Amino acid sequence: MEFRQLGHSGLQVPVLSFGAGTFGGATEFFKAWGSSDVAEATRLVDICLEAGVNLFDTADVYSRGASEEILGKAIAGKRNRLLISTKATFPMSDGPNDLGSSRHHILESCENSLRRLGVDHIDIYHMHGFDALTPIEETLSTLDTLVKSGKVRYIACSNFSGWHLMKSLSISERYGWSRYVGHQVYYSLIGREYEWELMPLALDQKVGALVWSPLGWGRLTGKIRRNQPLPKVSRLHETAAYGPQVVDEYLYKVVDALDEVAKETGKTVPQVALNWLLERPTVVNVIMGARNEEQLRQNLGSVGWNLTKEQVAKLEAASNTQPAYPYWHQRQFANRNPIPTSPR
Repeated sequence: MEFRQLGHSGLQVPVLSFGAGTFGGATEFFKAWGSSDVAEATRLVDICLEAGVNLFDTADVYSRGASEEILGKAIAGKRNRLLISTKATFPMSDGPNDLGSSRHHILESCENSLRRLGVDHIDIYHMHGFDALTPIEETLSTLDTLVKSGKVRYIACSNFSGWHLMKSLSISERYGWSRYVGHQVYYSLIGREYEWELMPLALDQKVGALVWSPLGWGRLTGKIRRNQPLPKVSRLHETAAYGPQVVDEYLYKVVDALDEVAKETGKTVPQVALNWLLERPTVVNVIMGARNEEQLRQNLGSVGWNLTKEQVAKLEAASNTQPAYPYWHQRQFANRNPIPTSPR
């Protein structure tokens, strides 16, 4: 398993991590992702560790805490062999202070996550979304306190806009506080908006990308094609409206290209899609989900080989879209605004 440095930090993380959003299935939304119990979760954790995947990602909001609880039981006795990433920001109840990135909510959320996970520290602690109502100074000073206390090792963010992240980094620098070293982002062959602004920012500021939903919210599994119904088991039946929206013909065009490359390489469509991401600039880690052992082992086969330049070009041509303003305008002056999409 290849390891890469997480942004402007000394932490080495594997290029693949396991997303524990499939653990628990405690709500209808997360049941559509998966519902692994402790026994199955333990088996999946062990397979990951055998393959060198030692980073496990979850969040307090996943199945209302059940994901963290099951992950905690699955890693019992193995804590010194792995890294844990979890998140806070989204509401866990109807309480007026049980959401956001306030000092009150962060401290309470961190303690609750530590308890559910059964650990004494979190390796990577994310703000799951940007809270525009809480002063950024309050958020970052609280996170810095958690780092200094040893309860959190590194801090990261998720789903931030460019100015959210840049302002946060500037404030951390001003006060000498811990800075975001990672940004958990949506990025896939059918969702390349990350490249427009967040990727150049990440290159400039040394912020590593940890990619969620690398298979386009379940659309790049190889099971969705023209003139075919959705497979019986798919998160799209229940959650399509909550994820990235994709025009059908665009999706089919990308899948056609993936099919061609899959045949050329002898790999599966998901393996090709994941491998493409791992060669993108700033991408440090891709979070893979799996309902079961079969899916996990297939995803593990996305590393240890590389696409050719011609295959990359074929995939990028099929997935290319016209960016929004001002990015389309900037691309007319590429000699002064280079597009950082060449392989690592």
